[in-house]
Amino acid sequence: MNKQSNAYIIIYATVLVVVVASVLSFVSLKLKPIQQINVQIEKKSDILQSSGLLTVPTGDYNKGIEEQYTKYIKKSFLVNTKGDVVSENSADAFKALINARNIFKSVDANSQLPVFTSLSDSGEIKYIFPLDGTGLWGPIWGFIALSEDFDTVMGVVLGHQSETPGLGAEIATPIFEDQFKGKKLFKDGSFNGLFVLKGEGSSNGNDNAVDAISGGTITSVAVQDMFGKCLSNAYRGYIEKMRNEQLKPVVQVVDSLVVDSLVVDSTLVDTELQTNLEVSNK
Repeated sequence: MNKQSNAYIIIYATVLVVVVASVLSFVSLKLKPIQQINVQIEKKSDILQSSGLLTVPTGDYNKGIEEQYTKYIKKSFLVNTKGDVVSENSADAFKALINARNIFKSVDANSQLPVFTSLSDSGEIKYIFPLDGTGLWGPIWGFIALSEDFDTVMGVVLGHQSETPGLGAEIATPIFEDQFKGKKLFKDGSFNGLFVLKGEGSSNGNDNAVDAISGGTITSVAVQDMFGKCLSNAYRGYIEKMRNEQLKPVVQVVDSLVVDSLVVDSTLVDTELQTNLEVSNK
């Protein structure tokens, strides 16, 4: 065949494309299990880090993360937007976590949202919630850990796919993430959420807000939108329900004390009245 002919060029290009596509497909299939493992390890590492329980392994990294995750993450389950637990199967929860982008894309009454709980060596319990949103140039994500009161933020870990280095990408640095520690979700007893305010020092004295990234306004707004979508819309039902249950025992004790006080006061009144009557009769 004439190597200069159009037919030869077309056949050669076609064969080359088929061969290259086949090789890439084969490599992709072979690497897929490894990629899936890496994604799982990354998620487990972020969960541990958000709850302040991550220790970077010195030996086999994957094995070290698995051991820490098994040790500290005691329970994972699925909830709906009403706050009801719909599955206590940890495998279901982690599967939903891997599919978080699709789940948070359109949250409704049928959505099943993953929640993770950690238990530290000192007995401190934290509740970890995944986050997912869209930044300036691509996906952003993260985890937020709450204390047992379901109000105080104990830690936040954020990630991004392609935000601008030195600007929006700074959301995934300790300088930005550490601002969230100690912040509150509630204000005056009502769910308020978290806010990212433009301007250095603009969040001073505000328990519900942090400062935005300088030069990364759009990404900072995206982070706030992510908190709104995931916490205020998706997990709010569960957070409010659990917080109310935490406050119930306090209310009951106060009611009991009020009742006991009334009984005591009534007894004192009756005793004093009886004494006055006896003196009067004399």
